[in-house]
Amino acid sequence: MSEFKFACPVCGQHIKCGSEEGGTQLECPTCFQKVIVPQAPADGSKFVLTASQVPQARPMPQASVPAPVPTPVPPARVLSTAAAIALVLICAIAGALVAFRGKLFGPTPKPMVVTNATPLVPVVTAPPVVSGGSNGLWTLDLTNTTIPETAAAGRISGTDFKCDLAVLQGGTLTLRAGTTTIPYFGVTINFFARRSEELAGKLLNVTVEDPIAPRVVLRSLDNEQPVNEVVRGGYAMKLEFGRAAGGRIPAKIYICLPDEAKSYVAGIFQAVIRDPPPPPKQSPSKSSPSKSSRPNASKQPR
Repeated sequence: MSEFKFACPVCGQHIKCGSEEGGTQLECPTCFQKVIVPQAPADGSKFVLTASQVPQARPMPQASVPAPVPTPVPPARVLSTAAAIALVLICAIAGALVAFRGKLFGPTPKPMVVTNATPLVPVVTAPPVVSGGSNGLWTLDLTNTTIPETAAAGRISGTDFKCDLAVLQGGTLTLRAGTTTIPYFGVTINFFARRSEELAGKLLNVTVEDPIAPRVVLRSLDNEQPVNEVVRGGYAMKLEFGRAAGGRIPAKIYICLPDEAKSYVAGIFQAVIRDPPPPPKQSPSKSSPSKSSRPNASKQPR
């Protein structure tokens, strides 16, 4: 069995698999999009193939329900001649009373004006609180900042964000809103680690002056289309990982990014570990004899 690499058509993540898996479906470890594995390239090829995205099933059209037939309304009954005459007389009398009420009942008294009444105060609606730099949560100097003990939340690309799912997979941390939506809205941080357990108990501090920093990807949606913004440095982050237990790692984060919308995320979360199992150790080949099985060289006579 030979292995080869191919790229995810959604996020560009390189994925390694065996040649016998060509044509099968699997889930991308970064964007969780289902893709179809391409056929293995010919031996010696250095090109990285790109997988194809699994087409989404279209919803079945619903049968149209015929609109109910309106029930005919019976025509109104025609008023009798006597009733019509009585109605005209009543209207005429009411009009005469309104026209001559000043002469019949005298002038209408004016309402009393109270001079010591409290004037009405106009109600002023407070402006909405805008998350970001205006309320002091966004800053590129985290020296004296404290990570809040609340669920991780903030703003990403100008939109309010709340972390509903945190995943650690192959040294990559994903904080996303929602649990099943693909593509998703959130942030991804790629660490210099092969497995998630290497991050347990670690404390990471990143400043804007650091020449090398973990790559950050801001993931947003524009008309249901994914928009990814890659940040390779110039941001500030505090990240504390706890001890792994039960397939999860508790963590705290405070990250502020230098994008135009001043994106940030701060708070606590529980990251689910989704690392694949380690590959089995390969036994030594039978064709190469061990040192113990090699025949001793014959001694030469002195």
